[in-house]
Amino acid sequence: MLLDLEDKVVVVTGAGRGIGRAIAEAFLRERSIVVVSDVSASALAWFGPALADTGLDGSPAICDVSDTASVNSMITGAADRYGRIDVLVNNAGIMGEGLISDLDDETWDRCFDVNVGGVFKTCRAVAPIMKSQRSGRIINAASFAAIVPSIGSAAYAASKAAVVQLTRTLAGELGPWNVTVNAYAPGMIPSGINTFAQMEPAAQDRLLDTLTLRRWGEPAEVADLICFLASDAARYITGTLVDVSGGKLATQLPQRAYEIAEQS
Repeated sequence: MLLDLEDKVVVVTGAGRGIGRAIAEAFLRERSIVVVSDVSASALAWFGPALADTGLDGSPAICDVSDTASVNSMITGAADRYGRIDVLVNNAGIMGEGLISDLDDETWDRCFDVNVGGVFKTCRAVAPIMKSQRSGRIINAASFAAIVPSIGSAAYAASKAAVVQLTRTLAGELGPWNVTVNAYAPGMIPSGINTFAQMEPAAQDRLLDTLTLRRWGEPAEVADLICFLASDAARYITGTLVDVSGGKLATQLPQRAYEIAEQS
């Protein structure tokens, strides 16, 4: 399948590391014009050499997605420089852990400011641009926690569930302008904001036993989905949440299949 993303102007937030960086790298391989953003210049140090290797146009932007002025500056700057924005990937996000009885206001508020407020503010800024083009793709980071939350993840799970509903609402509002809006739900992908790969072996096994494909996911596997959703191949998909979790909890006790396979 030819995705044909060459010369598409793509903005990726939270692109300094992990899944966000993998998404940006995937669009570079597709020959897109990529604008990467993160909260610090050091987080984006990888981008200059990577861009030079491709010979493509593109640029980094320092942006705090929880700050309206910072978001507006990034989106306006990208649109002014390249004349359009074809794809917005709202990948930026933070964790917020703690039992509800112990959770402080700061953790709760910060989770919503970044995970929900950031998506809202970037979408609000880019919507007029995409409406004027009568085309666009907005792709928002949710989480498997928005489907089934974990104990101690109330702030994070609630914020990601809010992203799903924001995505569906915006898909409806932008449909008349041929703008699709979708969300993606990564499962257990080791990254800078979690400790999956650093857990004790027994703890890792307990988590891996919940997966139909019994291994950690890779950032590139999420990036492949994002490129598909950004392409014309996904032109009739909007307002949905796509689970990219290796079949986490697709069946009860998926590890049973592995036990049976070992006996056969």
